[in-house]
Amino acid sequence: MEGTAAVTLGLEALDKELTLAINSLHTGFTDSVWLLFSDRQVWYLLYLALALLLFLRMDWKKAVVVLVSVVLTVVACDQFAGLIKEMAGRLRPCWDAYMVGNGLHRLEWRGSPYGFFSAHAANSFGVAASLVQGFRSGDKSRSYRGMAWLMYPWAFLVSISRIFVGKHFLGDVLVGAAVGLVFGLLAARLARWIINKYSLSL
Repeated sequence: MEGTAAVTLGLEALDKELTLAINSLHTGFTDSVWLLFSDRQVWYLLYLALALLLFLRMDWKKAVVVLVSVVLTVVACDQFAGLIKEMAGRLRPCWDAYMVGNGLHRLEWRGSPYGFFSAHAANSFGVAASLVQGFRSGDKSRSYRGMAWLMYPWAFLVSISRIFVGKHFLGDVLVGAAVGLVFGLLAARLARWIINKYSLSL
């Protein structure tokens, strides 16, 4: 037990130092960029464009199945993140006295105190995974590699922006990204199963 506790404390200390190191890499210009990527409302037009593309690329019933799988991914990520944040009770960097005292650069208001794990990271990677796989399931005439090259770097930038604005530790982001990928791929697999099973009527 003592060994486990020591490892946990060591990982937490490493997480804090890595977060501070990443967070310190800022300028006036990059601050604006990270605030942009961190603002969910900015991306509503992207979501709308991708939803429209779904209906342009495939039969409308298949598009609905894929769209519902993406929505389910976001709901699952949000709800699970909220549950774990309350259970884990890990303070956000902007609420952590050590982080603030050691020069944490903050760009957003502190908000709720608990931040493990990052819902931004979970949602962005979940949307990327479910959407890319959804396009491939609904329109098998294309590989959609270009969309993957768009969505996954976008998800990465959204996720890492949370470190730069001072709202999340690196560990919060990594766990959030992993959770999002799992939920996204599961939702995509469900969508593919539905599309394949009812292909005659779709």
